[in-house]
Amino acid sequence: MFTLPNLSPSQWAVIAGLLAVFVGLTLLAIWDAFRREFKTSGEKMAWIQLCVLVPFLGGVAYLLLGKKRGRKTQ
Repeated sequence: MFTLPNLSPSQWAVIAGLLAVFVGLTLLAIWDAFRREFKTSGEKMAWIQLCVLVPFLGGVAYLLLGKKRGRKTQ
């Protein structure tokens, strides 16, 4: 069976913080892609799929490259 490593509370806090950033960045990218209007629906779905299938790197790629391609809806 898997046992958790014996880490100090501050080490667990760092791990939890990094996990929160990882999840938050991915969810932000997915949420923003849903709210934006792209030239085609296929492009929108491709960005969302990239964010879901390659969580952290997909989110970073979307925020750096894909966000500029979409237009914010009212």
